[in-house]
Amino acid sequence: MSVADGIGLLELRRPPNNHFDEHLIGRLVDAAAALDDDRGCRVIVLASEGRHFCAGADFGSGGFADDKVAAAGRLYRRGAQLFDVRTPMIAAVQGTAVGGGLGLACAADFRVAEPSTRFVANFALLGFHQGFGLSVTLPELVGRQVATDLLLTGRRVGGQEAVAIGLADRLAEPGRLRETALTWARSIAAAAPLAVRSMRATLRGDLPERVRRALEHELAEQIILWQTRDSEEGIAASLQRRTPVFRGE
Repeated sequence: MSVADGIGLLELRRPPNNHFDEHLIGRLVDAAAALDDDRGCRVIVLASEGRHFCAGADFGSGGFADDKVAAAGRLYRRGAQLFDVRTPMIAAVQGTAVGGGLGLACAADFRVAEPSTRFVANFALLGFHQGFGLSVTLPELVGRQVATDLLLTGRRVGGQEAVAIGLADRLAEPGRLRETALTWARSIAAAAPLAVRSMRATLRGDLPERVRRALEHELAEQIILWQTRDSEEGIAASLQRRTPVFRGE
């Protein structure tokens, strides 16, 4: 975490895939809250090291391997606090934002992508319900019909399509992703900060409360579906890098 010229930089540093758990999300939330209270920070850029922006939760290790239900509950409670941040946030999304990583990207106000960026809501291909508040954020960004398509198919969305459907806001030239995000951040930082926060709060309305309600429902559905054979197959296939075979069981 660093602040320069009114811009706070938050960076995930678990390359190459930047998988998260409740501890990483907790540190991210705490850092965002600290930037929120820093009068020198007028806009936040969320970025990451490595090949991919964020590949979501790692189901093969840590708390998720021991107890998915408890780990997800803790993660969602912490993740919900990200929506309480009052400072505008731009996500610089390279490589892939998949599953919960897509949810993290959609928690930002804006997303900058490259042509090679891939956004993936792969939950149906893992055999369980979407999470990280995507039930609220994804339809708000792309509309219900497109959100339903992305969730039910789990298909990959490239950078150009992402901009066309509203999932990403700006398309950077290859190799200039972070530079593009920082340039945009400077234009926001140059505006009157009190007015920016006020307008943003009006436009967001009760988003944090709606996300919290959605997270409760998402987790309840995940708990049910994690007990199915399809979910066991989907997660195993993902870890083994093979195509899952679902039987509706």
